[in-house]
Amino acid sequence: MSDNPHRPLTLRDVSAASGVSEMTVSRVLRNRGDVSEATRQKVLTAARDLGYVPNKIAGALASQRVNLVAVIIPSLSNMVFPEVLSGINDVFEDSPLQPVVGVTDYQPEKEERVLYEMLSWRPSGVIIAGLEHSEATRAMLAASGTPVVEIMDTDGKPVDSMVGISHRRAGAEMAKAIIKEGYEHIGFMGTKMPLDRRARKRFEGFTEALAKAGIEIEDRDFYSGGSALAKGREMTQAMLERSPDLDFLYYSNDLIGAGGLLWLIEQGVDIPGQIGLAGFNGVELLQGLPRQLATMDACRREVGEAAAKIILERTGEDSSGEARTITLTPTISFGDTLRRHRR
Repeated sequence: MSDNPHRPLTLRDVSAASGVSEMTVSRVLRNRGDVSEATRQKVLTAARDLGYVPNKIAGALASQRVNLVAVIIPSLSNMVFPEVLSGINDVFEDSPLQPVVGVTDYQPEKEERVLYEMLSWRPSGVIIAGLEHSEATRAMLAASGTPVVEIMDTDGKPVDSMVGISHRRAGAEMAKAIIKEGYEHIGFMGTKMPLDRRARKRFEGFTEALAKAGIEIEDRDFYSGGSALAKGREMTQAMLERSPDLDFLYYSNDLIGAGGLLWLIEQGVDIPGQIGLAGFNGVELLQGLPRQLATMDACRREVGEAAAKIILERTGEDSSGEARTITLTPTISFGDTLRRHRR
């Protein structure tokens, strides 16, 4: 074996270490052919001791696919997506497929670049967040020749399959719950609204449902960047100084909602009597707050699981499965910040 530490290991190295032929090593590592159990263990032990990893790209040339699934998401700092990834990983755990993650930072141009690079490896499937993409991205997805599942949203037309929730309906359902409890003077705070299409759809569904009840949002504020908790505090204080008559604040996510909640508690505000609050995502990390924020579950893990199952179905022996649409139903958690009955 060469003394060059940077030279990739080969079958010849495993053959020399195990004392069997390269052909036998190949058979063992590909789990093919008639090889005795003793020989098999000798080869596997040698490969493991050397740290040898088979070159599956070479083995995939005939099938034109590798056992990788491209998973393209906008953010890893957003607590939504790690739960989605957990669902995907759980489903692939006992299969040959491995998820490989690319992050777009909510930028369409970066999404194009990430997808281009991932498709060049000929993955067995693509799971990508959202339904809105550039024309180039949609063209690449449509021409990829591999199963594609767009996740997190079902308000639109997918390239292939889609799994998620209706964000317009989620916003509308929260508005109806707020109206039912007698709140009338409502403010909205959001983040990344120009880029986060799903947050924008919730806002649209929310305002449309309010309008049907003859209610308009009286104040709104948006931001991008910075600590969500700190921004939630700052935005809430600024909004209530501008609009002191507001009796409900709806936040585009739980983190800025938690910041607002903490600031209001410090001010001694009666929650939910004087003012009610609600966020979105059902983030478990926030269950330790002094008051439980009203929110709506985004079915994150379930979305990941369902998307991965579609990829498995489409890449299995029966790979002729048709495109599927799965719309999950989120539920409202009233917590301590949205009263349950009108007073």
